[in-house]
Amino acid sequence: MTGTGGPHGPDAGIIVVTGAGSGIGRAVARELLDAGWRVAVAGRRAEALEQSVEGRPRALVVPTDITVPSQVDDLFSTVTRTWGRVDVLFNNAGAFGPRATVDEISIQDWNDVVAVNLTGSMLCAAAAVRAMKSQTPQGGRIINNGSVSAHAPRPASVAYTAMKHAITGLTKSISLDGRGFGVTASQIDIGNTATELTAGFTTGTLQADGSTRVEPVLVEVMYSSLP
Repeated sequence: MTGTGGPHGPDAGIIVVTGAGSGIGRAVARELLDAGWRVAVAGRRAEALEQSVEGRPRALVVPTDITVPSQVDDLFSTVTRTWGRVDVLFNNAGAFGPRATVDEISIQDWNDVVAVNLTGSMLCAAAAVRAMKSQTPQGGRIINNGSVSAHAPRPASVAYTAMKHAITGLTKSISLDGRGFGVTASQIDIGNTATELTAGFTTGTLQADGSTRVEPVLVEVMYSSLP
């Protein structure tokens, strides 16, 4: 498929990275830009997105709230209008939400986590698939950022855990529905990554046995994510 190898030049692969204003999204965007991809970075904070790309060529900054359908549509319309197609979506944006058990979490907090982690991912995937079906050559790849929580929960993480399990179902459904159109979907379940969201892991976090322990983290992403 044209462009998915990420070569330098006019045929460089085109990827949309959500949650690109910090952490994993920022690190991935920078690595891909340095490898020659054309990268559209999406997130709510324009200034953070600009810091992520640091003036690198082949970057397209598109401030986007992925929980708003019209903004997601505008994101992908901007990418296809600018570069003509979408080769890959890295569905990365997400939020932990509050620490709460199923009997403690408020409906508003639950809905907020659903909106970002699941509905936002679905909206981006839907827009990407529509673009991938209509372009020539047809097809593309969707990579959903899951979590170890898609396999084993942490205590008091009902919303985050449920949504990451749902991402697995979303991934499988996209992969099945996209077969006839050259669209593939996969999921990565990264371990503890040193980002702003996981800073507390280095001082101690609640374990299944009720204890609080310091957990190791992958430090490379933190270094790459710093402005």
